[in-house]
Amino acid sequence: MAASWSKLNEIYRKLGVKLLKKNSTRNALVIRNIERYYSSSSIDEAKTQNKLKRYTTVVYESDTVPGEKKDIRCELPATYSPQFVETVWYDWWVKQGYFSPKKKDEESEKFVICLPPPNVTGTLHLGHALTCSIQDALCRWHRMHGRETVWIPGSDHAGIATQVVVEKQLWKDEQKRRQDLGREEFLKRVWLWKDSKGGVIYDQMKRLGSSLDWSKEYFTMDQKMSKAVIEAFIRLYDEGLIYRNNKLVHWSCILRSTISDIEVENVSVEGPTKLNVPGYDRPQTFGEIISFDYPVLNSDERITVSTTRLETMLGDVAVCVHPDDTRYKHLHNSYVIHPIDGRHLPVICDTSVDISFGTGAVKITPAHDHIDYSIGVRHNLPSINVINDVGEMENVSAMFNGMKRFDARREVIKVLKEKGLFVKKEPHSMVLPICSRSKDVIEPRMKSQWFVDCDQMAQHACEVIENGSLKLIPEFYNKVWFEFMKDERSREWCISRQTWWGHRIPVYKVIFTDKETDKELWVCGRTEQEAYSKARIQYNLENVDFTLQQDNDVLDTWFSSALVPFSIHGWPEQTEDLRKYYPISLMETGNDILFFWVARMVMLGNCLMDKLPFNKVFLHGLLRDAHGRKMSKSLGNVIDPMDVIHGAELKDLHRQVEEGNLDPREIEKAKQGQKQDFPNGIPECGADALRFALCSYNFKDPEVNINILHIQNYRHFCNKIWNAYKFITSNLDENFIPVENINSLDINQSTDKWILSCLSKMVTSCDKYFENYELHNVTRALFQFWRNELCDIYLGYCKQILGSGSKEETEIVRQILYHSTDTFLRSVSPFMPYLSEELYQRLVTCEHSICVQEYPNKQKYAWYNESLHDEMNQVTDICTVILAMKNSDFKLKKEQTDVIIEASSETCDVLRRYEAVFQSKLFIQTYFVTEGSPIPAGYICREGTQGVRVHLNISNVDDPDKLINNFNTKITKLEQKLNNLIKGSKGTSDVGKRDVLQRDIGVYKKYVHLLEKL
Repeated sequence: MAASWSKLNEIYRKLGVKLLKKNSTRNALVIRNIERYYSSSSIDEAKTQNKLKRYTTVVYESDTVPGEKKDIRCELPATYSPQFVETVWYDWWVKQGYFSPKKKDEESEKFVICLPPPNVTGTLHLGHALTCSIQDALCRWHRMHGRETVWIPGSDHAGIATQVVVEKQLWKDEQKRRQDLGREEFLKRVWLWKDSKGGVIYDQMKRLGSSLDWSKEYFTMDQKMSKAVIEAFIRLYDEGLIYRNNKLVHWSCILRSTISDIEVENVSVEGPTKLNVPGYDRPQTFGEIISFDYPVLNSDERITVSTTRLETMLGDVAVCVHPDDTRYKHLHNSYVIHPIDGRHLPVICDTSVDISFGTGAVKITPAHDHIDYSIGVRHNLPSINVINDVGEMENVSAMFNGMKRFDARREVIKVLKEKGLFVKKEPHSMVLPICSRSKDVIEPRMKSQWFVDCDQMAQHACEVIENGSLKLIPEFYNKVWFEFMKDERSREWCISRQTWWGHRIPVYKVIFTDKETDKELWVCGRTEQEAYSKARIQYNLENVDFTLQQDNDVLDTWFSSALVPFSIHGWPEQTEDLRKYYPISLMETGNDILFFWVARMVMLGNCLMDKLPFNKVFLHGLLRDAHGRKMSKSLGNVIDPMDVIHGAELKDLHRQVEEGNLDPREIEKAKQGQKQDFPNGIPECGADALRFALCSYNFKDPEVNINILHIQNYRHFCNKIWNAYKFITSNLDENFIPVENINSLDINQSTDKWILSCLSKMVTSCDKYFENYELHNVTRALFQFWRNELCDIYLGYCKQILGSGSKEETEIVRQILYHSTDTFLRSVSPFMPYLSEELYQRLVTCEHSICVQEYPNKQKYAWYNESLHDEMNQVTDICTVILAMKNSDFKLKKEQTDVIIEASSETCDVLRRYEAVFQSKLFIQTYFVTEGSPIPAGYICREGTQGVRVHLNISNVDDPDKLINNFNTKITKLEQKLNNLIKGSKGTSDVGKRDVLQRDIGVYKKYVHLLEKL
């Protein structure tokens, strides 16, 4: 066996490729077979090698220098191999500058787009792959249309996410926290991490074939971007749009920072549920509602209230009822006694209270609940913060002070029971806010933070949608846009983060040297020196000793991201790129960041540039797994695009989970999920198949369910392209010269005209659907033409012509095959850049890449003829009927039978023009007779479409008695099914089903009747 493998590799090495063994279990079987074959003196060595090749992967392995054009002199391997096709080309594309825009006239058409910056320390997930696939298809299409195309790559510093990763690594390696290192040293570690890991995701984008202009790459913390962030902050601050306020925010006690809404996962909890919470040794119980009593002051009455967060009652400042609730009207303006510390809390009235829920009375804790906060503002109530930065109780009775918040929950219950004020504890469905970064339970807290006033900007963001200046695709997002912009909570944007990694806020606190002040004085400056100058003027401090202390907080990552459309071009400097490429042509991104990113780009772009950053927003849906579940590491259903491209065994998927940050229980759960979804691992599909598959989904839907089998099907489609290409080019010898204009040929055959009509329809569909951002319809048109029309019908016809046709017919077929292949490869190139390049370079002698060739222009493909499609549809329908009768009903061999097609004289004339198609699809002799003609004995009849009758010769059928029994069995089952349907009929909806069953029963009875005569 070793000798045979060596011999086979030697052959391939001469061609510039190598073979890699695949799956070892399957190889073992093949090797045993090969050894058995070689022990036989009559073995054909070539056949043995061919069998071996079925179980190998072909990999390109020439001496091509990186950046040089791929050596295409070697013969194409027998079967399609992504590893063979998808090598070398990308470096050549980049070196040739195909992805950098060529300078054109000032008025030339441009297409400018920027990639939503992924986290610098991350790796690609399928969401990134979908974004890259969509954007790259659009860019390649525009580039092939001759437009100046700019696709700008970048990465985001991802403040919290990156800091969490580095902190975990620091603890794992050194058992140290960032506070142990100090801010300066910790940030050095983060930069080292970024430098070592930051390029991984770019390499993966390149592997996907993304045609990004790498000369314009940016990082949101680089010098150019940082300058833009500081300038934007100062301009907004000076205009009064950035201010400091003490308000309720999302707080992570583990991160010790505010977090944005997008970092909050709302987890549904149905009844009592134990969850692991960071910082606790045992799981904590959620999904319970606890009721307790507030004694009414100077009365024997009590008011019962309920809460799912009992620990917050230590910060209660009132009890609230609806003003129309008759149960409590006599208690208006009364007070209740706090059960723990004895404070007197007012009973207030507010129409926001739901009379029908619970007792109709609610506890009010403005410092720890968003609804309570609103009520507190309306009624001028105080706010008592009873949970500190790390999740411990503060500003409470001594017995609870310093206690962890969920420990305090249990202790409060004990005290209430001791005082006889505990009422009950019940199961309760609730939504629990969880920090996606730390898995901590979010705590609403009052914090003094920096905010952006978005009120006027939000109003303008609504106006541009209403007047059509900004278009959202799909349009149903308009309603969502308005709801968000008009929501009171969207009018203020908290931009403070208490982390260290990020853009430090350029604001300084004034510290007086010889006196103290209760009022905080803040000043903003591009530098500390500028801040000193501003402070002296702003606060009249010319003769006062003071120092400045810069705020420790950093800015929300979304702040710097919101500036991307203009900061990437060098703003605030008035650069040539800014003048030329702002605004960008299109913003394409996921619908989950419509508000966090898109809305804020619109608001800040218009505010700081006085011009919208783009006029079109194309939103794709969220990716789900094949079962419709959200992709989660703990479920084991997260798919790495690189695993789809290269393939991965189940053990490799398990190893990736083990190397992640999941706890042991989650690891086991994830492994079980992987075993269920990918029992045989993930097959190698290649980048082209992955890209094509992702774009084949209707990603305008709010959610998109991704199935690996769907991607694998397009891996088979790549193989279909490969095999058909090899057949086509094998019939184009070295003397073949393609005509410049296919119209110069004298084409008479209907099948030839039909395939050109199909080609015309494909080209028209591709341009139409690209323009409408309906890429799934573009892929459908491409698939329909190559697989269903060219391969399934036309190639079979071609084999007939190439084998026995005249010289003129043969030449026309060869020209059409060449023209169809050239057109298809250019059309599919935006989705399959590697495969199209590999094949195009061998089809056409050219120095340039297919990615800069002209995209097929529908004006040059004016061959569409609907009547030809109607005729071919009838032909294929008749073939389907014949094949069903021949293969399914009677299981006849090729040489056993022939067919008579009976139709009107006019229809027969049409069908005869496609006789070669019938022959290639059916492999039997077909005759055409006009309706009413005598049919010889031994033929069985079945109705086709449009009055056509199909007669199949079964006179030589084997074992008629066995067939009669089979058909009688079918008749019995169908009649039973029909009777059941009639008995259970619920109206006209079952009429169609009954008609089909009655028709099939009649057909099989005719079969039996004829067979009995044989």
